[in-house]
Amino acid sequence: MAELILLNKPYRVMSQFTDREGRHTLADYVSIPDFYPAGRLDYDSEGLLLLCSDGRLQAHISSPRHALWKRYLIQVEGRPGDDDIARLRGGLTLRDGPTLPARARRCATPDLWERLPPIEARFEKDASWLEVSLREGRNRQLRRMAAAVGHPVLRLVRVAIGGWELGALAPGEWRRETVHLPEGSGRPGRSGKIRERRGRQSPRRK
Repeated sequence: MAELILLNKPYRVMSQFTDREGRHTLADYVSIPDFYPAGRLDYDSEGLLLLCSDGRLQAHISSPRHALWKRYLIQVEGRPGDDDIARLRGGLTLRDGPTLPARARRCATPDLWERLPPIEARFEKDASWLEVSLREGRNRQLRRMAAAVGHPVLRLVRVAIGGWELGALAPGEWRRETVHLPEGSGRPGRSGKIRERRGRQSPRRK
């Protein structure tokens, strides 16, 4: 058994517990010791970040070998056409090589919290939303993919990693789950008895 924290990482928060530049970090929201992020989420991205207390679970989640699907809602400039969606699905060649095929579709404007600061009105006027899922996590990959098809990202929110979903967590909120670790290389899963707690802290003034 291992424990996992599901955190809704706010916008402009580092995916680490310290920062020499004085930016907001995970320490402003999670004060439980010995939990570390499995993977990362960019400073200017929002949504689901998983923190683990067990190295095996952390490795399973973050290792490219397991290729967990990560699902995102992205707001982009303009109106992507069918050809743009097909290019995202088929894979693109970026500066660091070809990407794996993605899952991509247009979606309605999601019911999300207000981002602070908000997107500038001049960009939102002609913006649209996509739901995109990736099996890899290169540096700023989804932003680079969207830019490559001519629709730069305005807002990016991760809503799921594998079978773990953001759910109703507000920015800065988290919940704690107990996870069953199978023997060998099997897939971890929630135990029959889930211990779930919720926490939230306001960022400290910098």
